[in-house]
Amino acid sequence: MDIAEPLLAAHRARFAAVDALLPPAAPPADGERLDAAAADGTQVTGVLQRQRFAPGDVPMLWSAADTWQLFPYVGDTGTEGVDLLLRALKGRLESEETAETGDDSACVVVWPSRDAEAIRAFLDHGLVPLSAVGVRTAPPGEADPADPTVTVRRAGPGDYTVALELAEATFDYTGLVASVRRANTAELLGPSLRKALAEDEPAVWLAEEDGEARALAHCAWVDAVPGNEAAELLPPGRWGYVNNVVTTPGERGGGFGRALMDHVHRELHRGGATRTYLYYNPTNPLSSVFWHRQGYRPLWTTWEVRPASALR
Repeated sequence: MDIAEPLLAAHRARFAAVDALLPPAAPPADGERLDAAAADGTQVTGVLQRQRFAPGDVPMLWSAADTWQLFPYVGDTGTEGVDLLLRALKGRLESEETAETGDDSACVVVWPSRDAEAIRAFLDHGLVPLSAVGVRTAPPGEADPADPTVTVRRAGPGDYTVALELAEATFDYTGLVASVRRANTAELLGPSLRKALAEDEPAVWLAEEDGEARALAHCAWVDAVPGNEAAELLPPGRWGYVNNVVTTPGERGGGFGRALMDHVHRELHRGGATRTYLYYNPTNPLSSVFWHRQGYRPLWTTWEVRPASALR
């Protein structure tokens, strides 16, 4: 989809000014176009995409079944431009039949985390920060003295049952503070976890005490190269991706996650990653503190309101 070249140039300039780590903003994708004009006559544009997922689709782990995602192009109009496009989206949703914006629906905008002017508009329209892409750009430093009772090892096919149980525990907790846990979470997690355990990459690590698993990290290596999906989120290069990290309920705060990630960060860098990234829930009182202490900071934030009809 084409938009005015001055608007796209202003959009890219805004991203570059907001956060130097952001990759160059991608041109508009295909979708439904929403247009508005600021008080001074400046035109702003949004691209609206709709995605519908079936119960067995993996994105259902974190997504509403019916998602309306807005891609705003607001140039240097700041809060006003974002506000105008959210108003346009609200009007678009009101034209839908009630059944089309049911309980398992959402409005979503993924936006640079450091753009405070846009945050003002998101909050005013009822969106909340449910997910963030956190990045860690420093190489692993000296680890804290290891607890001699904790060991970390690569997991294999024989660890599938315990690994799945730990992976599920993530969603038991995040179901309270972010996306609601799905009844078929184990079925959605199982295939990719089983595949990871059977291969060298992606990698799964377990932290153990006295032979009992206390924490799990499911990770991978991701190359951000021009034209691929990763390059729309991250600067070019080889990244370590931290997909899922969880400590056994009842053992949280005991240092198992820290010991595990000290090991995992070294392994990811040994595999060629110069930086690492992950998704975490800003509303999660455990992960939002843990990951910042691990050296991560937000790059992109996913703002969301559920159901879609709750957009103000």
